[in-house]
Amino acid sequence: MRKRNKLIFAALLASVFSLFFASQAVFAQSEATLPDNWQLLDTQHDSVYGTSVNRAYQELLKGKKPHRVIVAVIDSGVDTAQVDLKGHLWTNPGEVPGNDVDDDHNGYVDDIHGWNFLGGKDGKSIVKESSALQRAYWRLVSEFGNITDSTNVKKKDRPEYRYWLKVKQARTQDSVKNKQDYATVSTGIARFDILDQMLKSHIGKDTLYLSDIQHFDTDNDTLQMAKQIAIRVLDESDPHNSFEDFLSQAKEYLDGIKQNLDGLDKDPNASRKEIVGDNWNDIKDTHYGNNDVTGHFARHATHVSGIIAAIRNNGIGMDGITNEVLIMPVKVVPDGDERDKDVALGIRYAVDNGANIINMSFGKGYSSHKEWVDDAVKYAEKHDVLLVHAAGNDGADDDSIPTYPNPFFLDGKRADNFITVGASSATDADGHLAASFSNYGKKHVDIFAPGVDIYSTLPGNTYGTMSGTSMATPVVSGIAALVLEYYPGLSAKQLRWVLDNSVTKLDTVKVIQPGSSDTMVPFSSLCISGGIVNAYNALKLAATLKGERDIR
Repeated sequence: MRKRNKLIFAALLASVFSLFFASQAVFAQSEATLPDNWQLLDTQHDSVYGTSVNRAYQELLKGKKPHRVIVAVIDSGVDTAQVDLKGHLWTNPGEVPGNDVDDDHNGYVDDIHGWNFLGGKDGKSIVKESSALQRAYWRLVSEFGNITDSTNVKKKDRPEYRYWLKVKQARTQDSVKNKQDYATVSTGIARFDILDQMLKSHIGKDTLYLSDIQHFDTDNDTLQMAKQIAIRVLDESDPHNSFEDFLSQAKEYLDGIKQNLDGLDKDPNASRKEIVGDNWNDIKDTHYGNNDVTGHFARHATHVSGIIAAIRNNGIGMDGITNEVLIMPVKVVPDGDERDKDVALGIRYAVDNGANIINMSFGKGYSSHKEWVDDAVKYAEKHDVLLVHAAGNDGADDDSIPTYPNPFFLDGKRADNFITVGASSATDADGHLAASFSNYGKKHVDIFAPGVDIYSTLPGNTYGTMSGTSMATPVVSGIAALVLEYYPGLSAKQLRWVLDNSVTKLDTVKVIQPGSSDTMVPFSSLCISGGIVNAYNALKLAATLKGERDIR
């Protein structure tokens, strides 16, 4: 899913710098700054499409005693020293820290706060990983690459051959797109560098933040245009970042494109062999990795974890959704595409160690071993664990173009313990209540949740804003945990039903269909529930079930 967050960034970069020499009239002043906790606010009382979490605490939960809930965050690394999170980390009661012994005999040595399936015995971890598409191509090219006549393919191999043809075509298209993106982004960065130097020289500061640029007053048309571009960039990426931070992220994104291009003819499994050393094609090879759940790639999962569990009302940073939750970090997501084996084993690890809810803010377009993940989803379903998954940030219809993992098994049946989440904005201004980047689908996406400009924890006791269905997903996971804390008798199936049937309904609201420029559709057509998750409504509905009603 990190790859998909980069797609959001790329779209912003392209849309803004393409207007670099446009008329100043193109740029409107930024909207009023949103409260950092807007996702917790109430539509009626606060005039933003939040989730009514704070209202639920004020009106429904006073004097009630919650039960502790464990939420596994299957993702990248989590900063376990983050001051707003470290009090809410799951600790394995069966392990003795630092004795290099598997005390609880689960096959994972010193898994004190979770497990890292991207690690090796020497303590190293994979950071950058190949794409699932490249791995599929590499796996199939030796078998089918030289076949020019399909009649030469054995009957039993024809389904795999048809898959190979799709992979081959997609790889070619991906290569062309990466080359185009590299040229476009390179040009954009060069122009932004000019803009940065121009503003610095006139404002008189070496580092420019949003407030510095907003307070810069000029009558010069060129400088005024540069000012509005910079404001838009920071406002739509991260208002808490400096312009230098934005440029650094842009250059990191460009490096990623180059690595993808350079890696087309290289073994996509090389780093896996060197660092992890497992057999990635054997799901029964389970005991690998290490206990470093933080590592050098912890921004994404730390942000996700804070949305759920940052300590409330401590006067530091921001508030999560609930204080009665423990975060179990399970590291399977690199800078690249996660592997099906790691996802499947990560789900099983979380279930075996007592997770009630599993947050999965990641996804990809290809799955070489979907059956492994399906079996893990069924395992979670059997143990009554709710899975909450991000719909994706491609502005695409998940009903037409599936993302993985998903709740639909190879036999066509659907998992009852699986929720897929799209991203919504704070207001319906300009028709963008459904985030422009969010995937959607009346059959495949259950619910929408706040996922634009979400302020949360970051590594090193810092905080920042991120956008994506990756951010919307922990909003749903957090609210699911909140409901389960007060109604612990609910099954995973019932919990999903409660969330889907208590949304803020938007039957009369029309929005621009994500991924389009002007196609207007009813918001209710974008997902199964037809609305945005609502904690207040969910708690009221849960009170009528009491963990006993069978939902059909």
